[in-house]
Amino acid sequence: MKKFLPTSTSLSINKTYKNSAGFTLIELLVALTIVAILAVSVYVALNPAQRLKDSKDARRSTDVDSILTAVHQYIVDNKGSAPSNMPSGTNEQQIGTGDATACPASVGKCTSLTAGCVNLGATGQLNKYLASIPVDPDTTLGTAASTGYSVKTDVNGIVTVTACHTDGATAISVSR
Repeated sequence: MKKFLPTSTSLSINKTYKNSAGFTLIELLVALTIVAILAVSVYVALNPAQRLKDSKDARRSTDVDSILTAVHQYIVDNKGSAPSNMPSGTNEQQIGTGDATACPASVGKCTSLTAGCVNLGATGQLNKYLASIPVDPDTTLGTAASTGYSVKTDVNGIVTVTACHTDGATAISVSR
């Protein structure tokens, strides 16, 4: 029976593994510091507060468009007649179920409102086109009583829906 004799190559490999103890404490601290610096720089670059504001304004823009589309679908289905309680002329009213205290004459960027809310969901006027009237995505600004959106119709029949609150500098308003 032959005995296995280790070669010089196999001895050096085994010796290398035995002498390798892993990372030093300094190496681990340097690596963790680099990872922490990268994480902080990515967090600052993404600016989550601004992203939240942008997402709320995007939702407001979608809500304004949804309300206006529902009003126009109502007008088309009723042979050109707008909802019966729709403000006309130069009157602009906030959409909601509340009274004059819930819907004052000035709310955010809507400064020339007629006091009191216009309830477009009443008596099924827009219920066929919207499951519910949208409310402002900021829960402190929008409720069913005072949605944070206003509506008006000018003398030419052009309907304008406006978001009374925005987080950005640009007003959110759509007319058709």
